Amino acid sequence: AAIGWMVLLAPAALLAALFVRLGSGAPILYSQERQGLHGRAFRIYKFRTMNDGAEAMDGPQLAQEDDPRITYVGRFLRRYRLDEIPQLWNVLRGDMSLVGPRPERPEFAARFIAENPLYERRLLVKPGLTGLAQIHGRYDMDYTQKLRYDLLYLNSASLMADLRILFATIRTVATGRGAR
Repeated sequence: AAIGWMVLLAPAALLAALFVRLGSGAPILYSQERQGLHGRAFRIYKFRTMNDGAEAMDGPQLAQEDDPRITYVGRFLRRYRLDEIPQLWNVLRGDMSLVGPRPERPEFAARFIAENPLYERRLLVKPGLTGLAQIHGRYDMDYTQKLRYDLLYLNSASLMADLRILFATIRTVATGRGAR
C-alpha cells in the first residue's frame, strides 16, 4: 500500500521538494528521532517546513499557533499535510503504519508520560502517518487533546476504522482543513 501511495504522490512530492528548495534553500528533507512501537527510537523524515536551524537556540519545542519558525512554503505544506509525504518511507521500512497515533519525540513523550501515564498506551501500537487527531485537529493542538483521540483510536481500532480515517485524511488534505 505504501508503494502505491508513493507512486501516486510522487508528483506532489517533487513539487513540494522544489518549493522548499526555492523558498528556503537546502536541506529539503528533515529527519528527527521519534518514538515508535514499544518506545523504540527511529528517524522520521519530512519535508522541511521550518527555518534551517530553527531549534538551535531554544532547543526542542512543540508546534505553536502562528509559529515564527515556520517558513512561508512550510505553512502551505503543513496546511495540506504535504510535509508528511516522506514518511511513506518510514511506513515501507516498518517504523510506522498508515494509521495510528503520531510518533512523538522521546523528550516530549517522557514528559507527557510523567504527566499522564495513559500516554504510554500509545506505544502499544505502531505509530501512524495519520490518525484521528490529524483529521480532527491542528499541528498546534495540545497533547492532551491528541491523547484523547489516540485513546479513542486504540479502543476501537479495526480495518474499517483505519479505512474511514484514510478517507477522512484524503478529504483533510484536499481541503487543507485543520492544519495551520
